[in-house]
Parts: sequence; structure tokens; C-alpha cells
Amino acid sequence: MYLLYIEQGCPFCARVKSYAKQNDIKLELRDIDVAPYGKELLERGGKKQIPYLVDTKTQTEMYESGDIINYLEAQMAND
Repeated sequence: MYLLYIEQGCPFCARVKSYAKQNDIKLELRDIDVAPYGKELLERGGKKQIPYLVDTKTQTEMYESGDIINYLEAQMAND
């Protein structure tokens, strides 16, 4: 399962969401402006930067939209 921490209006978040939609990748979106997701993001990653991906299957976590897209692409190739 992929968790994606986002904030409404964030162009980098929109980029990741668009890529996932185009490639039929399911994301559980967690808006950091809705409790408890902002606090949860700080506890996980140490900063309030978005987007932030969590792959619960591999225990991989990362920031940066480009890195997230590259990771999702690599995971699709491995499936």
C-alpha cells in the first residue's frame, strides 16, 4: 500500500497524483492539513515537507516528487 502525504494546491503533490492516476497506481492520500496527518508526517519524516511517500510493503519512505515518481516507476517494473 502506498500512503502519500499531500497538501491541497501543492503542484508537486499534483504531479505525483497525476502520475499515479495515469499508471493506475492506488494511493491513500493523507492531507497534512487534516488531523492527525500533519503530526504523523513530522513523526515519520522529521519535517513538514510534501509530497511524502510511504510504501508499507517495502517500508520505504521518501520526499521529492521526482524521486517518488522514479520509485513508483521502478516498483511497476518489478511487479
